[in-house]
Amino acid sequence: MDGNYKSYSHIDSFGRLDEILSPSNSSFDELDSLPSRDRLTFTNGFYGYCSAIFVDVRDSSKLPDTYQRRVLARIYRAFISETVAILNSDPSVREVNIVGDCVWAVYNTPTTTDIDDVFSIAARVNILENVLAFKMKKAGLQTPIRFGIGLSYGRALMIKAGYKGSTINDVVYMGDVVNQAAHLANLGGKGATAWNGGSPRIHMDGVFQQNLNDHNQGLTRRVSSWPREVYSSDAVNTAMSDWLQAQS
Repeated sequence: MDGNYKSYSHIDSFGRLDEILSPSNSSFDELDSLPSRDRLTFTNGFYGYCSAIFVDVRDSSKLPDTYQRRVLARIYRAFISETVAILNSDPSVREVNIVGDCVWAVYNTPTTTDIDDVFSIAARVNILENVLAFKMKKAGLQTPIRFGIGLSYGRALMIKAGYKGSTINDVVYMGDVVNQAAHLANLGGKGATAWNGGSPRIHMDGVFQQNLNDHNQGLTRRVSSWPREVYSSDAVNTAMSDWLQAQS
């Protein structure tokens, strides 16, 4: 959100706090899916079921030891550009966000077919790591970046938040679904080295996995070392994988 200067008045601020915190000034509706963000105001909100995907660069704090900042900027631009392109490529997408070196998205998934579509998006992001490594090597950048990909299904509270009367506002998704996807992304690609791929990049919660079709469930396996029900997958988009193999 771009800043647009406006002087601050603490008296006006204190009045806004009373207005925002008043329970009579808010309404929250429970829905089976997420509505359009155009329906949001500063005084309403919607509980809806959705799916979230979270993509994180692994060990990003160590990358400045390998690449100069200007080079790293090009790498991050490439990663973010094409990850956003993939996450934004499904009609059910509701929100795409960039937070540092992470990209996440929320999808309206009222049917199991919609959840399968989100799994397909994760498969595209999964093979994107290999494609990016190939493109980086061609550009003389020998050390690839690694991804972790988390998938979750659950209910989120969707609200509009920001400075009323200005253009500085955004939609906020509150609930476990995005946080869960972020935690699951942290499991992906662990232990990856130049000689070892590490753990599968894609991890998902049990509810997400159970809503996949039989074929996609067959591409997952239970992570036995995790205390709650978590599944991993090495699924990739075949068209992207075939293109990459044709280059070698």
